Amino acid sequence: MKIALLSVTGQGRMLSQKIADQLTDHEIQRFCYYRHTDETALSFRNIAKQTEILFPESDALIFLCACGIAVRSIASQIRSKASDPAVLVIDDTGKFVISLLSGHLGGANALTEIIAEKLDAVPVITTATDTGKLFSPDSFASANNLIITDLSASKEIASAVLNGEKIGFYSDYAYQNKPEILIENQNCRTGICITANPEIPPFPATLFLIPRNLVLGIGCRKGISSGQISETVRKALNFAQIPENRLCAVSSIDLKKKEAGLLEFCQDKNLPFFTYSAEILSSAEGEFTASEFVKQITGTDNICERSAVIHSQGNLILKKYAENGITVAVAECPVMLDFHKRRNLS
Repeated sequence: MKIALLSVTGQGRMLSQKIADQLTDHEIQRFCYYRHTDETALSFRNIAKQTEILFPESDALIFLCACGIAVRSIASQIRSKASDPAVLVIDDTGKFVISLLSGHLGGANALTEIIAEKLDAVPVITTATDTGKLFSPDSFASANNLIITDLSASKEIASAVLNGEKIGFYSDYAYQNKPEILIENQNCRTGICITANPEIPPFPATLFLIPRNLVLGIGCRKGISSGQISETVRKALNFAQIPENRLCAVSSIDLKKKEAGLLEFCQDKNLPFFTYSAEILSSAEGEFTASEFVKQITGTDNICERSAVIHSQGNLILKKYAENGITVAVAECPVMLDFHKRRNLS
């Protein structure tokens, strides 16, 4: 996660450094009020203006100050729980860690528990499903990398859970540790349907959850631009009727690990980029669209299909699509849904 720590006092500054030292798996930047800063932090004079800059570009904001200061700082920036970053507040003595905003989808609740444990502090989490230790559709979706298609339906499910209603459940994918409140019965008023093809709702109030489990394999000539890659990918996905938001990663051959256009494309789409050697790609099992020319140049007869299959450990759902010196393929990662799984914030 990309995390911003904002402190306003000298004690808060020291605590922010302690937290930064603990969260080594994350990208941390400290921001301190200009009268209480140090050489490793950036300084600010107006916390509201600093928050305005950080809010859209951060995965999480952690305020080391009074709750009132944090609330006033974020008030004008809040848009939707689908897009707002996680926001936490910690008193500058480090006694309490409070999940303030985006507890489920943004990961604030999980981050609160992690930091509280590291500081030996009290985690303060007020979302109703968490305080009652009940099933949360938002938390389940976030932990299992599922796309929530309708936030109003998610809210309806959460409300039904709090009211003690049984929730209908249907899944095209394997799952484990299903809670008793979810039943495989289409007579329920509300229900969750996990599928890649949300068409006919099986329940009067249906929350469709779609797996984000597709790997985009790409091969391209040297010097190709990010814009050209983006346009070809768009056409390929449209051809196969694949929603772009189902993509979870991009893969290619290691010869392309520094290809500027490909790296820029991945950054623009916020997708991790993985590369593999020709030897590993050649070990992929299956039927692929072979090219002797590609093999002479790279050492393997196909890049897009083989890299998608290698990274996904699954099957192709879009075979090689070629245009303007770019080849694209898509493979689907196997899915095992786990209701006990918690979001990984690393």
